[in-house]
Amino acid sequence: MRLELGNIHIKDVQFGEETKVDNGVLYVNENELKNLLLEDENITNISIEMARPGESIRITPVKDVIEPRVKVEGSGGIYPGVLSKVGTVGSGRTHVLKGAAVVTTGKIVAFQEGIIDMKGPGADYTPFSKLNNVVISIDVKEDLKQHEHEKALRMAGLKASKYLGEAGKDIEPDEVNEYETLPLLKSVEKYPDLPKVAYVQMLQSQGLMHDTYVYGVDAKQTLSTMIYPTEIMDGAIISGNCVSACDKNTTYHHLNNPVIHDLFEKHGKEINFVGMIITNENVYLADKERSSDWSAKLAEYLGLDGVIISQEGFGNPDTDLIMNCKKIEDKNIDTVIITDEYAGRDGASQSLADADPKADAVVTGGNANETIELPPMDKIIGHVNVVDTIAGGFDGSLKEDGSIFVEIQAITGATNELGFNKLTSKGY
Repeated sequence: MRLELGNIHIKDVQFGEETKVDNGVLYVNENELKNLLLEDENITNISIEMARPGESIRITPVKDVIEPRVKVEGSGGIYPGVLSKVGTVGSGRTHVLKGAAVVTTGKIVAFQEGIIDMKGPGADYTPFSKLNNVVISIDVKEDLKQHEHEKALRMAGLKASKYLGEAGKDIEPDEVNEYETLPLLKSVEKYPDLPKVAYVQMLQSQGLMHDTYVYGVDAKQTLSTMIYPTEIMDGAIISGNCVSACDKNTTYHHLNNPVIHDLFEKHGKEINFVGMIITNENVYLADKERSSDWSAKLAEYLGLDGVIISQEGFGNPDTDLIMNCKKIEDKNIDTVIITDEYAGRDGASQSLADADPKADAVVTGGNANETIELPPMDKIIGHVNVVDTIAGGFDGSLKEDGSIFVEIQAITGATNELGFNKLTSKGY
């Protein structure tokens, strides 16, 4: 399967009479976008604001971040099974508004949502401070249940992303990158001397409000399976999670998964990147056993020499991570795991809730319990009063002057377990 990604570099976002891209600026027709999102009867009000790099703006609580994309050629459409008909994506050509994003916020859905600061020390911990953000604040009906509230925000963000992405459909990209995964036997034939490597991506799916969707299906209802990496670039996997902001994979993370991009960079040179296995994270032991058994079985079936495994979340999913690692290692396949740590504010506590001697090649995204003081911002988008209750905050986190003292757990993307951040640590 072969996909071209045409990147259209966005340098600024502004309101305009017409939604379009002109000379690197994304113009947004505010009323048109509002009316589109207000078609959802559960949404009572929409406000749209811009947040650009370096501006004194704090966005909280952040629900999701989504990059605008549009299918130009090939089968299917963006977000298949959700906004587009169910059809296999990942081939043809897709245009990307690179440097722009949709950020959704509003009243808090669940306590595990986060903060994006566009300047100051907090901005260094989130990749989304570097983007030109169209921030959509969403009010919903008062009596809406949590899962309905989450769905309303999720769908609004995806709809806005698709709407904005279509502005790039007829624009000539600034650059075009090509990604191709051959059928397994052809791939081995083409690169007979390179080690066969695959990526096992663990998807958060631990019950209500811990949801990831694959072609519109909640991942907790799926078995481990194979997928072309390029399918993910077209929105085959989207976030529906209310998990700790620091290591939550937003939809933006899925669309731009750096593990996939790095493996493609080495494909045909150092390794043969043969594809992906996706697996879920479960609450009960029997489900964990089933999913990890299938991951290991598929890795063996593909005849792999090496596997990279990434986690989402912490605590309970640490067991899924170690099960996947140990069972794949038992197939004589080398593994590297990517995780983050909850080692206490002093870094002295056990980093993971589970461990095994075979998990001896580990990349960490940092310690989520480290603390940071975020200075006041001139403008707040959302509801700043929730920072005392979001994961990483505590009673007294929000100071009278508007500054915030929290664990970096509260910052969206700070210790992301795809490596989509700046933090790590070295073992000695």
